[in-house]
Amino acid sequence: MNYGNTIMPKAKIAIAMDEKALQEVDRLVGAGEFRSRSQAIESAVRAELDRRGRTRLAAECAKLDPAAERELAEQGLSEELEQWPEY
Repeated sequence: MNYGNTIMPKAKIAIAMDEKALQEVDRLVGAGEFRSRSQAIESAVRAELDRRGRTRLAAECAKLDPAAERELAEQGLSEELEQWPEY
């Protein structure tokens, strides 16, 4: 879910945020870390979506059986080696 520098259409939304978090966002905007509140919040949402994507990949990988995957890899490797010409 890497959005990179792709320019995508934007939708306006309204959000509710606790005062302490909003003050931190405003501090980051004031310090020049972000151009606006919108950019700061969009960046945070994008980072969370990317993190969740990585977490999902890790969860799916954890479902794999290492012994079965190794056996499949070795099967493919032995078949390939038989097809290689001798030097």
